[in-house]
Amino acid sequence: MVPWSDFSATCLSRLLSFILILLSFLSHISWASEWIDYSLDGYATMTHYSLPENFIAACGCTSTSTEYPTAAMNQMAYGSSTSYGPACGQCFNLTLLNSFLSNPPFYPNVTKSVVIKVTDLCPLSHSGWCNATTYGPNAGGHYLNFDLAWPSSSIPNDFFPSDETLYGYTDFGVWNISYQLVSCTNWEGWNHAAALGSVANLGYSACCPDDPTGSTNNTCPSYSDNNGIPPDTQTSGFAISSSISISLLPVVTLVVLLVSHVL
Repeated sequence: MVPWSDFSATCLSRLLSFILILLSFLSHISWASEWIDYSLDGYATMTHYSLPENFIAACGCTSTSTEYPTAAMNQMAYGSSTSYGPACGQCFNLTLLNSFLSNPPFYPNVTKSVVIKVTDLCPLSHSGWCNATTYGPNAGGHYLNFDLAWPSSSIPNDFFPSDETLYGYTDFGVWNISYQLVSCTNWEGWNHAAALGSVANLGYSACCPDDPTGSTNNTCPSYSDNNGIPPDTQTSGFAISSSISISLLPVVTLVVLLVSHVL
């Protein structure tokens, strides 16, 4: 051990200052969000959930939007862990393909489609249908899940077809679907001004564009990214991206060795 001296104290002081600067740097690193970058069309799963009419969901879209077809999108595709994300306000044409959980799978003999507007967030979880990340799909093998607000006054009660005689029930719960990103001029609520936009008195916690195109001028940013909120504190924790972790490892190791040498 090196004898303690003013020189050692100075070195230790400098090292501690360096560590404090390093920790300050770490505190400003954006937590790894790794949002899912999905294509304009493809395949997904569809579930459904109860959304009361006039309820203001995560995006902050007007309460009147609930009078028309809406859906929540899985968190890592939605683009934020809370409040609004880039998916808010987007419209998709969703078409039922076949039931996922039933045995045998049910293939409807009619084509059922609906154009929805994304107004809500389906939180990331360890299991379920909204748990896809960039590291892997959900149980249906898809990276997108649309959680349809249904029952709804805007969607027929028989929207989800079934064969109760064969299966003994009418609600399959989970469907494989195809999706296409479409202009919101195709959405049923487009011609109703009260159904468009966001709730004014929510201020910056609301973002619901009429017809987002992906441009920064008419597409929501990620609320959680802008506010340094991790993707999901319950499941993925405070994860620093791997590239940053690897680049910092030699620095941290050097600090530990130097401190050990001085002491």
